[in-house]
Amino acid sequence: MADKKPVLLVVEDDEGLQAQLKWAYEDFDVVIAGDRDSAIAALRSEMPAVVTLDLGLPPDPDGTTEGFAVLDAIMALKPDTKVIVASGHGARESALQAIERGAYDFYQKPVDIEQLGLIVRRAFNLHKIEDENRRLVAHASEDKTVLGRLITGAPEMVKVARTIERVASTNVSVMLLGASGTGKELLAQGLHDASNRRDKPFVAINCAAIPENLLESELFGHEKGAFTGAVKTTEGKIESANGGTLFLDEVGDIPLPLQVKLLRFLQERTIERIGGRKTIAVDTRIVCATHQNLEAMITEGTFREDLFYRLAEIVVRIPGLAERHGDAVLLGKAFLKRFAAEMNPAVTGFAPDALRAIDGHDWPGNVRELENRVKRAVIMADGKLVAAADLDFEGDEDEDEEVLNLKSAREQSDRRVIRHALARSEGNISSTAKLLGISRPTLYDLLKQYDLQV
Repeated sequence: MADKKPVLLVVEDDEGLQAQLKWAYEDFDVVIAGDRDSAIAALRSEMPAVVTLDLGLPPDPDGTTEGFAVLDAIMALKPDTKVIVASGHGARESALQAIERGAYDFYQKPVDIEQLGLIVRRAFNLHKIEDENRRLVAHASEDKTVLGRLITGAPEMVKVARTIERVASTNVSVMLLGASGTGKELLAQGLHDASNRRDKPFVAINCAAIPENLLESELFGHEKGAFTGAVKTTEGKIESANGGTLFLDEVGDIPLPLQVKLLRFLQERTIERIGGRKTIAVDTRIVCATHQNLEAMITEGTFREDLFYRLAEIVVRIPGLAERHGDAVLLGKAFLKRFAAEMNPAVTGFAPDALRAIDGHDWPGNVRELENRVKRAVIMADGKLVAAADLDFEGDEDEDEEVLNLKSAREQSDRRVIRHALARSEGNISSTAKLLGISRPTLYDLLKQYDLQV
């Protein structure tokens, strides 16, 4: 079976030129459209990689209104399409406007078939290269996924993930230190999944969310009749996680008397249920987390120093979202995709002002704040794109959209700026170069110079 020819959409109302172009481009599957409606229908059905577009289309054959309307529609529906605009109307002004609106190239009429053919073939080659690059980036992203579900492109967070992966195969106790909403439970789950305990239970408990008088029973369990309401023998979380991992979130909220009992378990690896006298051996790995300053609590006498050193054999400090350059945009897009599929399929992405707002916000509530804002915005959005206002940010329509400009950045900021641009464009080299205001070869040189991965 012969390879399928690439599709070339020719949007042209001159029937003579239609026939001429169809004959000239026999290497391609040429689809002809003579007006805006048929052009958009062909775009949807044929998904062409390259389009040649005459700006003078009916009902405005002597103007450019219809042609630019088609160009805008193509860029909205299939922005990776290479559109080659041809027109005899105000050539220079039309060329500049077409490129600004996303056209790949411009050719002034009368058409030279041979020269236009070279432009068309170059466009197909570039589209093929970019398409292959997108597949490679997607494949690389799958191969480089850190700790299962962790989405990050920030070196600060990749370093954290690699540390957790290295200690996962051991049985040391790990303490995760970071502000609320930084993803401590996700990292704890990732540690468990990367360990040799992955086939055993992962049990999580938030020590701050359980009343002090019930926390001991939650952790250690109780025998039937141990206290009023204990109508049956119940395993505690430590016992439930036997063979696996117990994640103690907000471990700083454990009261001092219970800290003593937890320390005894860590020393002897045995427990006694409340009301019981039987010693039960338990093989449970402890991973804990807190946003509190445990060293200060030790000084104040509210947290035991000996327990701290038992729990903190390995300490991993998790950076806040504001320190993870580019991650806010990556995570925002991931959340939008998930919530749109669940609750509002009409939403397809973020408006430019929303991306700028996400990128520039300090995110005091970290990933949890971002997730909540995106979820609410997806539900409330009226159009296809989530705007800054939907995220409860003020819009900045008057601001220049090209906020990432490498030429105006200082030398020491290059890495950060490039990472931001790569995050916004999801690793697409051409889009990243456009955001930065540089050529693709220059971007490749910088990626190599700074050892940055896409």
